[in-house]
Amino acid sequence: MLQLSDNVLRERTPQERLPGGSVGIIANKKMGQRKLQQQRHELKYVIPERHALAIRDFVRCYLDLDPNGADEPDLAYPVHSLYMDSPDMALYRSTINGDKNRFKLRVRFYNESEDTPVFLEIKRRMNNIISKKRVGIPRSSMPTVLTGQIPDVSYLYNQSPNLNGSSLADAGIASKEQALIEYVDMVNRLEAQPVSHVAYRREAWVQPDSNKVRVTMDRQVRCETDPDGRLMTAMQNPTYVFGDWVILELKFTDRFPNWFRELVEVFNLTQCGAAKYVDGVTLMGEDQTSELVTAHLEAHQTTQSASDNGKRDHLKRREQAIAATF
Repeated sequence: MLQLSDNVLRERTPQERLPGGSVGIIANKKMGQRKLQQQRHELKYVIPERHALAIRDFVRCYLDLDPNGADEPDLAYPVHSLYMDSPDMALYRSTINGDKNRFKLRVRFYNESEDTPVFLEIKRRMNNIISKKRVGIPRSSMPTVLTGQIPDVSYLYNQSPNLNGSSLADAGIASKEQALIEYVDMVNRLEAQPVSHVAYRREAWVQPDSNKVRVTMDRQVRCETDPDGRLMTAMQNPTYVFGDWVILELKFTDRFPNWFRELVEVFNLTQCGAAKYVDGVTLMGEDQTSELVTAHLEAHQTTQSASDNGKRDHLKRREQAIAATF
């Protein structure tokens, strides 16, 4: 079984991530001192729908509805995540074992459009403190990432062509490039592969000009195994992880807002764990999930080996034909 040693959990320097120490733009930006997103706290609560509706009325006095859900009847938008793990489910087990320093490796997407990027995310947790690195890439680049290779990074520059050359743009691009390299590095070190597709509808409340305070309520949380990494929104036979219950998350940076404290007291909330990927795999069956993913990997390796043998046979026949000619 793969053990998540301190050497795996620590963030490698850019020089360690690329062969020969070549790191492109990152070497000039000292990105080890930066984060794509500030560390933040996340507190989770599992609540009934009737409480969720009352909490909505409470929260709207302090925050604005996320525009992504503004035109929807339920005020929510769809969220899809493809979770990656090692062949022996090391990331799953790190949560089950209660490891204080752990992380998740996932691909987040919101639709099936080829024109919409998918987002590679490394989400680290130390108790209630969250640190997340995230970078968007073209959907067409995912097969490259899943095989442990770094895709063409020119996309990162083309996202903001009018800003290229400015120090702010360069720093942002370097941050994204660092996140991309680190993600692919983790895929290789863990031999990570797609395991589970998790989906839900998210109602989010945000501060107008800041990301320091955020409240989300996730409904219809469901999952199913997806070793192919299809990145499709439709599910064939999903498992509903929390039934009709709603997952409430209070997210904040710096200090716990006073009105958060009032919300917890008014609704008598009790903090608890609600790990969508881990709880989903547990319900589907860890052994069954692991066996399915392993069988898929072995089938893929067999197909690849047969393909390689076919290429070698073809080359051998060609050499024989050339020899016979002369």
